Amino acid sequence: MRASECSDRSAPGNLPLELNAFVGRTAELAQLAEALGQARLVTVTGMGGVGKSRLAARAAAHTRPRDGSWRVELASVRDPNLVVYALVEALALTDQTSRPPRALLLDHLAERQLLLVVDGFEHLVDACAALLGELLRHAPGLRVLAVGRRPLEVEGELRFPLAPLPEREAAELFTDRAAARVPGFALDESNRADVLELCRRLDGIPLAVELAAGRLSALSPGQLLSRLDDRFRLLTGGGRDALPRHQTLRTAIGWSHELCTPEERLLWSRLSVFAGPFDLEAVEYVCSGAGLHADDVLDVLGELLAQSVLAREETAAGLRYQMLDTVRAYGADWLVAAGDASRLHRRHRDWYMGLATWCELDWFSPRQGEVAARVETELPNLRCALEYSLTEPGETHLGQYLAGSLWFYWVGCGRLAEGRHWLERGVERGVELDSDRDQSRLKALWVLGYVAILQGDMVPALTALQECREEAERTHNPTAIAYAEHRTGCLALVGDDMARAETLLRSALDRYHAIGELNSNVLMAQVELAMALAFRGDLPGAVRLCEDVRRVCEDHGERWALAYALYVLAYEAQTAGDPGRARELLEQSLDIGHSFHDLLGTVLAIELLALVTEAEGDPAEAALLQGAAARLWPSVGLPLFGSAYYNVPHERCEAGARRRLGDERYEECVRSGSRLGREAAVARALRRPGPRPLGAVPSPRGLPPDTRKPAVSPTSKGGETTG
Repeated sequence: MRASECSDRSAPGNLPLELNAFVGRTAELAQLAEALGQARLVTVTGMGGVGKSRLAARAAAHTRPRDGSWRVELASVRDPNLVVYALVEALALTDQTSRPPRALLLDHLAERQLLLVVDGFEHLVDACAALLGELLRHAPGLRVLAVGRRPLEVEGELRFPLAPLPEREAAELFTDRAAARVPGFALDESNRADVLELCRRLDGIPLAVELAAGRLSALSPGQLLSRLDDRFRLLTGGGRDALPRHQTLRTAIGWSHELCTPEERLLWSRLSVFAGPFDLEAVEYVCSGAGLHADDVLDVLGELLAQSVLAREETAAGLRYQMLDTVRAYGADWLVAAGDASRLHRRHRDWYMGLATWCELDWFSPRQGEVAARVETELPNLRCALEYSLTEPGETHLGQYLAGSLWFYWVGCGRLAEGRHWLERGVERGVELDSDRDQSRLKALWVLGYVAILQGDMVPALTALQECREEAERTHNPTAIAYAEHRTGCLALVGDDMARAETLLRSALDRYHAIGELNSNVLMAQVELAMALAFRGDLPGAVRLCEDVRRVCEDHGERWALAYALYVLAYEAQTAGDPGRARELLEQSLDIGHSFHDLLGTVLAIELLALVTEAEGDPAEAALLQGAAARLWPSVGLPLFGSAYYNVPHERCEAGARRRLGDERYEECVRSGSRLGREAAVARALRRPGPRPLGAVPSPRGLPPDTRKPAVSPTSKGGETTG
């Protein structure tokens, strides 16, 4: 919605004229209109500068009650006893008698149908709640649209929290206001990326966006963006007729800060150490103490929610709280001024270190899905903890430990590239001469080797694993030796040295058993050994290993390693000429891998499903699945690890499909598959309902399966290779 029409002066009321365009908020206006039809008291809440007043005025202008819409601005009123006088003045009531103003209001409103817009009441909430509650009880034709940073807590109140603008609408607002300052300014390819990033970093707060646009007379969008770290100094100004609390971004947010109690200000500043969503338990640990008792945190947090300093949201991991970056930056300034930033950042890191440790242990349990969702939700805070540990003197070992402990997330939930970034940073920081700290580095090394293998980057993988093995032997660390040997066996597997892979993986499993290690990594070692056996022609041996993995997974509720065991079992079934059973196993494997966002497990399953589909007599669909897999591989690493063994199923599928379709038709189907996104590709592979891409009409079914021995795309590697 974008318009600059003014309020209708033919109707009674005192709503202000609109002097510039109203941009966006189409859905919010419709929802607010509906809310005003449902309740007699609606309170629009939100942080300073989010556009509450403008939205309320626009909604009020479209309401058109019989006796008009009237607005009262309470920002300049300081004495609670003067609220009633402000309402009298706004309604243009005059009375020379001795009647108290409250009685005058009640008499005036008793028979009228009007909308009263009460703006800026947050510092007078008790007085406003009492007065408006009484007026609503005695004036049946009255409706109130309250506008503030917290609700009134009056019976019958309907709360309407207002969020910042979405990126597109924020950019439209920026462009409109910029054009008023710089004639001819328009959003184009030369500035679009900078404007969108600017609006994103300003959280879509309309006031911040307008203030930024006001700077274009001196700065380009790119220059604005580069100076945004000092946003409170940069974003000053605004029209001379703007409310004092809206003339600068700092003042707008500071208005909320002034209304907070000392405990609320203290918590606000401490909450600034969080990035992204956070939960109550984290707040109680990180922010309590030194003036804020843990038992009081919940109540103080509730007040910050009420005042729109925080917002709540439901996530896959449960209830979380969120603070806009601009509000966080204001609190961070106060935290630094209080001299408490270092202590709070350390407590924040310690909490998320504990969380990662718990999640690593709980990964080997029926709660794998919950763990994956929890880490995904907490990722912004985990990144902050990693950054702190890897930049703060003397904390490197904790960064190495944290990056290593998240191995299950990097390899099991589609985060290989990010995991490698943190692991390499940790390893590059060198060794801290302490046995416990050295152990953290060893873990980071074998996890780094693991991640690099899954990406098909063999030289860095070998370097990391050799260093891990040498240091582990020097320090007599049997656990690190077992993991280094395991991953070196994995490296041999994808490097097509099956004899060496079998030797190393058997030795690693013996070491794991000797130290009593049992977790997803150990199960993956069995799966990878099974893959090596399958490639060497020992299919019964591979099946025995994977059936054992399946039993252990069922006992412990483990699903991630199970997906790779199912993959190897499907490889065996396809090799034995049973595509129906292979499809059943692969569909289970793909379902599990996709639920974890495991890109490697997903693409390996699709590759093998393509061969199964070709064997079932549908070469066009098989070619389409190969195209879909080809699009996914760049997000993982080297396609099929560059392995001749892993590539055999792909080559067999392609050869059979080309023979049946012809080169032109085959390439057409591959192109169709390459247009599928990951979700669509998985749905297609699982034969779930959905549109079939053009050019993917299947060939006649019923052709005999190719009974030559297919090369498997191991889950082993896949598991290990689970990326």
